[in-house]
Order: sequence, then C-alpha cells, then structure tokens
Amino acid sequence: MSATTGKRQRTKLANREAILRAAVDVFGQIGYGAATVRDIVRRTDLATGTFYNYFPDKESVLRALVDELARDARVRVHEARMAATDSIEGFVSAGFRAYFEWLAEDRRRVALVRRNAGTLRTMFDQPTIGAGTYELEADLRAAVASGALPPHDAELMAAAMVGAALEVGTRLVERDPPDVEAAVVFVTDVFLGAFDRLR
Repeated sequence: MSATTGKRQRTKLANREAILRAAVDVFGQIGYGAATVRDIVRRTDLATGTFYNYFPDKESVLRALVDELARDARVRVHEARMAATDSIEGFVSAGFRAYFEWLAEDRRRVALVRRNAGTLRTMFDQPTIGAGTYELEADLRAAVASGALPPHDAELMAAAMVGAALEVGTRLVERDPPDVEAAVVFVTDVFLGAFDRLR
C-alpha cells in the first residue's frame, strides 16, 4: 500500500467516525425523528456532500451506530459470561452486569438510548443484535452440556434474557442516575427463579 493510499484510507475512516460521533450527539439531544442530515453534518468539519459519500441517509447512520454499539456490547457481555461460569448466579449476573455497565458508562450512549428507545426497539432485527442472542444460546447450551445449568430450551431462554436486558436496560438509562446494581439484582433474581423451576 502506498503512502497516498494509506493516507486516503485513514481520512475515509476518520470522516466516517466523525459522522457517527456527531450522529450520537444529535440523535441523543434532539432525537432520531427530529434530526436531519444537516444537523449531523453541522457537528463535523465535513461538507454535506462528503456525508453522502459514506451514508445515503440518516437511517443508514443509525443502523451503522446500532451495529457498532451492539458489536461492542456483545464482546463485553460474552467475555464477562465466560469468566463467570463457576455458578448459575455468576453466569447469569455477569452478562447482565457487563451489559448494564457498558450501557450506563457513557453519557452520550445513555442520551442516545433514552431519547430513541422506541426507534431502537424497531431495529432488534439487526444482524449484530441477533448475533448476541445466538452467542448466548450457544453459551447456554454449553452450560447445560457441562452440567452448570439444568436442561432447558436454550433458544427461548436466550430470547428471554436478551429481551430482558434490552428492556430493563432501556428503563435503567431513563433513571437519573442509572442504578446498575439494582437492575442486575432484579434480572438475576428473575432468571435464577426460572432456572430453579427447571431443576
């Protein structure tokens, strides 16, 4: 790769990142529905035409944001879950704690979710969100195979746990300040009760 090509690649990545950073702020402050491409571009040093080199519209920007955020959250949650396989409670609480902490630790992320919860719910079919459900399902199956969890329908349990994380997480960020530990205890108790019933 030549120096010119390398610089061009870095510029393209920086421009895309600038658009996404600006969109987080705009969507978090005025909401996705009210936001325009112009609002996003104004938060960058880019020309409006440059925006369209990267994204055809504001929906594609939101989808790219959701994709990035979901990928980041999935990595954190999976790592936490795999590090806490010593007990059912550890397995359950670690994943929820990692997700809720990730969600609440960035005020811009909190504002984005708080302001756009309804719009974000319509995007649960995004492949990266679905991938998190499939990863959890695989982890649940492995925990059953190892004897760490009682036998159950891992597909339905994964859907229930991801749904709980998304919905409780949405409520969590609506509170000021978000009480991560209370949310973790609540959902952990709910799913520990479910696993107890399955024994």
